[in-house]
Amino acid sequence: MIIDSDQAEQSALLSVANLMVAAARTAPKARGDDSITTAIVTDRDKDALAAVMAELGRTRDAENVKQSGAVVLIGVNCGPVSEAWWPFKAKLIDLGIAIGSAVKVASDLNVDNRVMYSIGLAATKMGLLQAEEIQRIPLALTGKNPFFDRKPL
Repeated sequence: MIIDSDQAEQSALLSVANLMVAAARTAPKARGDDSITTAIVTDRDKDALAAVMAELGRTRDAENVKQSGAVVLIGVNCGPVSEAWWPFKAKLIDLGIAIGSAVKVASDLNVDNRVMYSIGLAATKMGLLQAEEIQRIPLALTGKNPFFDRKPL
């Protein structure tokens, strides 16, 4: 059997995305209370995500999503905001730690990535992940990092 480079690279990219999800899940959480949720978006759903981003006026980021092989979504449900802000803030800190853990995995395994706020707007609109706050990380395995020297708006 011969596995061509496109197949091998897509398989590797999905393996890294799965490891990123595992890193987000096992990242430390305040009080041990886990409310992190994740998803991996590929193929037609990824292209639909890029199309919604373009509709929202995020054309440069939409182009980056088109160039990516997958997008990892990491979200958190913060619960109600009350006078005691600590639980709410702790959930957002948990999200940041989960994102850092996930992008470290991608970086350690030489997969290009970028945390993009604008993807979350489209992901929320599409209902791709049930979370109150969503951060997203497109991934690329290409000869040149498509997220590095992006053209100015």
